[in-house]
Amino acid sequence: MKLFNSFNKIVLVVEYDGSHYHGFQWQTGSPTIQAELEEAIHKVTGERSRVIAASRTDAGVHAKGQVVSFRTQSALSPQTFVRALNHYLPGDIAIKGACRVSADFNVRRDALNREYDYYILNGSTRSPLARGFAYLVTGELNIETMNKASRFLEGEHDFASFATSLGKLRGTVRNVYQAKLTRQDDLVAFHMVANSFLPHQVRNTIGLLIRVGLGKVALEEFHQIMGARTVGLAGPTAPAHGLCLTKVNYPSSLELAV
Repeated sequence: MKLFNSFNKIVLVVEYDGSHYHGFQWQTGSPTIQAELEEAIHKVTGERSRVIAASRTDAGVHAKGQVVSFRTQSALSPQTFVRALNHYLPGDIAIKGACRVSADFNVRRDALNREYDYYILNGSTRSPLARGFAYLVTGELNIETMNKASRFLEGEHDFASFATSLGKLRGTVRNVYQAKLTRQDDLVAFHMVANSFLPHQVRNTIGLLIRVGLGKVALEEFHQIMGARTVGLAGPTAPAHGLCLTKVNYPSSLELAV
């Protein structure tokens, strides 16, 4: 284990229900996942530590496998961090595992890819149990046609049409390793894996795919929108509550204590 100025670097895998948060990143006067994590770390260690995330989820987006890191002078074991942080965190955020890493490990730059899932409830009636985690679409979706469109996404492409805004981003080329829909009864899951994502890329993608599945957009038009490389063209953006950051993958598996 390498140390940096007597600090240890700790990595956490975090699960959360994003319904009541304004996204991951800290915001003045608004509840965020980052703020809750940093406050819990302060209560455990007495230190004010900045938490860095592998993927900054938006307001209302959930996570099963978010990966974050922070530096600390504490000598607590990773297993103790799991128990102690979970004691102080609210019930809709949980630490699922922790480990020490070298000082030069970067949760963002060292990630090979991120996996997201978007859930659609495709039925005639709402589901009180699924309403916070799946987007209700009452029209019948053609999953086969949606998967044909999804195959256009795989590979390295310019995905500008699927971004809501670019901000300070310089490039819009991303490598999508997998884009696929599956269905079990009324629940449709869209799984997308890429090296990284543009702002709202998954939600804009599923928004356009839903229109394909409803017969409102043809496959040729989908391909044309993708090729136009025009910011915001793919919308409308699907609601945040159907999206979940499932996993962040690294060259070597994280040796997590739980």
